[in-house]
Amino acid sequence: MNTRLSVNINKIATLRNARGGNMPDVVKCALDCEKFGAQGITVHPRPDERHIKRQDVLDLKPLLTTEFNIEGNPKEPFNNLVLGVLPAQVTLVPDAENAITSNAGWDTVRNKEFLKSVCKRFKDAGIRVSIFVDPVEEMVKNAADCGCDRVELYTEAYAKNYSTNREQAIEPYYKAAVAAQKCGLGLNAGHDLNLDNLRYFAQTIPGLLEVSIGHALICDALYLGLENTIQAYRRELR
Repeated sequence: MNTRLSVNINKIATLRNARGGNMPDVVKCALDCEKFGAQGITVHPRPDERHIKRQDVLDLKPLLTTEFNIEGNPKEPFNNLVLGVLPAQVTLVPDAENAITSNAGWDTVRNKEFLKSVCKRFKDAGIRVSIFVDPVEEMVKNAADCGCDRVELYTEAYAKNYSTNREQAIEPYYKAAVAAQKCGLGLNAGHDLNLDNLRYFAQTIPGLLEVSIGHALICDALYLGLENTIQAYRRELR
């Protein structure tokens, strides 16, 4: 099984927003990512629209031919956007409005009843639901009780410690992945995965269905070009 690559295009939108106008064209870049080998497109709209805007989400949906994944904190404006667009997947992330980037997974014990209601609402609309969690077996097991289809493992700690001791860095992720399999959950992963640490993660973690990568991939594209970079990440996943 090859793990699928979903390209997060938030950073492309950040660059566009820095000058206003429509350069680079976010929709064109997303379609080019698909053409260059991306197997999905991820966006993470935030309330302040500092990168992906609501209109971007609306514009992308009818044009994408791969899986569309929308990430975000399931508050009403986000929920209404997702239910209006009906992507293939919604990833629930507990990020604060002022967070620079996602920095923690859900406490699926404390937030179980809330997450149950959110998962049901999206699944009733035919959307696959993934819950963003830290690599903790208890959080994975309780995510399953919330009624989601998948969990996405928050991989910042793995990436941070990879160069020091990769075996130790990946151990909690392996345990979390095994727990997900036992619970019947699909497994995604994302955050700070890059060309240095991705292959080992993908080869070691059982049942890894999808990785979502944005920041590192766009940084690499500055030197390698977008098409070559997407192909390089795909090779790491094979």
